[in-house]
Amino acid sequence: MIGTIIGWIVFGLIAGFIARAIVPGKDDIGILRTIGLGMIGSVVGGLLFGLITGGLRGFEPSGWIGSVIGAIIVLVIYNRVTGRKARR
Repeated sequence: MIGTIIGWIVFGLIAGFIARAIVPGKDDIGILRTIGLGMIGSVVGGLLFGLITGGLRGFEPSGWIGSVIGAIIVLVIYNRVTGRKARR
């Protein structure tokens, strides 16, 4: 149980940092939001992969690539909603 939680935190942290590195501009969201970004991105990536392949099985994590793609989508939406990185 504890190992699973720690695994999700580490997985979310890595996926979130990769997404932050790919999306242009500076992100001042902190480490906890980065972890949340990666974890939510993993679920979003899993849902998108399930929709594309027709194998939708509910909320489940996707692989690394799907997690990073999901985290990028979540980060872009977060930036739009909060008004961060507005083009000048």
